[in-house]
Amino acid sequence: MITISIYDDNDSLRETLAWVVESCDDFWLRGAYPNCMDVVESVKRDKPDVILMDIDMPGRTGIEAVRLIHQYLPKPPKIIMITVYEDTDSIFEALQAGAIGYLLKKTSKEKIIESIREIHQGGAVMTPSIALKVMTAFQQPKSNPYSLTEKETLVLKRLVEGDSYKLIAHHCQMSISTVQTHIVHIYQKLMVNSKGEAITKAFRDNLV
Repeated sequence: MITISIYDDNDSLRETLAWVVESCDDFWLRGAYPNCMDVVESVKRDKPDVILMDIDMPGRTGIEAVRLIHQYLPKPPKIIMITVYEDTDSIFEALQAGAIGYLLKKTSKEKIIESIREIHQGGAVMTPSIALKVMTAFQQPKSNPYSLTEKETLVLKRLVEGDSYKLIAHHCQMSISTVQTHIVHIYQKLMVNSKGEAITKAFRDNLV
């Protein structure tokens, strides 16, 4: 079972997302909240594997909540932002905070279900229009200020594209343990602590 919590102040959308989650036999809805004022406490209590998080909520934004979750929980759940915001700043800020998924609220039920399963398996997910904005950042000349090796750059590229460790191993023709070792070295060289931070730095510094 994949345990899931939802944070969204729109009652109708929150109920719709809850219905989507409860329609799947392999999903278990642990909580659905209209704000994230007590997000650390509720996440500790519910222990979700995946969180669906709105950005614009009263009292505390979803991005602030993501930061708190990563600050106070040693093993934070995987977080998918579900929002109306398509601007680059919001995308990068959410990824920097620790989110590893970014979907628009108009995303179909089927895509939301697919995204939850994909992110639970170690991937990263984005609405196509968001992915297009992200890929635009790759049009500038690439630089390598962090001395990444060719293999590390290749692994980072697959990580940015949302591949799970298993898929990275397949595409790069290496073992999963080797992938994990490369990712440790990537985190050390980029001076980051999470996949979201690594992806954000890759975008901003045109590393892949």
